[in-house]
Amino acid sequence: MRVFRALGVDRLIVSNAAGGLNRNFRVGDLMIITDVINLMFDNPLRGPNDSSCGPRFPDMSRPFSPRLMALAEEVARRKGIALSWGTYAAVTGPCYETPAELRFMSRIGIDAVGMSTVPETIVARQVGVSEVLGISFITNVATGEVGPKVSHDEVLKAAAEGGPRFVDLVQGVVRQM
Repeated sequence: MRVFRALGVDRLIVSNAAGGLNRNFRVGDLMIITDVINLMFDNPLRGPNDSSCGPRFPDMSRPFSPRLMALAEEVARRKGIALSWGTYAAVTGPCYETPAELRFMSRIGIDAVGMSTVPETIVARQVGVSEVLGISFITNVATGEVGPKVSHDEVLKAAAEGGPRFVDLVQGVVRQM
């Protein structure tokens, strides 16, 4: 993110493959990230601060751009792409979450969970990227109920099958940015 900003990047789209905790989500859904919860128990801004990169305590009250979220919704509507909205949480992984972890996350209001996006968003906000759009691709249902095992192959298959819709949405947003 710091290199991107040094190169002049002022707007950013972050994306991820995520497990859908929201019971309305299905494999293949696209979710606009409205907010995040950092469950990585670390922060990319810990340690010595280089103030030339940005403030020590960046404002995270609005991590994602309302304008870009509205733009994504407009592009999706025009292209017939269904979108959901929700809160994304990042965990360290690399294993998939236990049923108890998933139930906990669902109870605290998390709609989707994955292993990325939050650190990048934090640093983007610190370095002054003016607008960030976050999109989760729901690659598996993660309700915390005992069901079929989650396999990485199934996640990759879901991502490959839904990839064209995701690319179509992102390309449409980039063209309009």
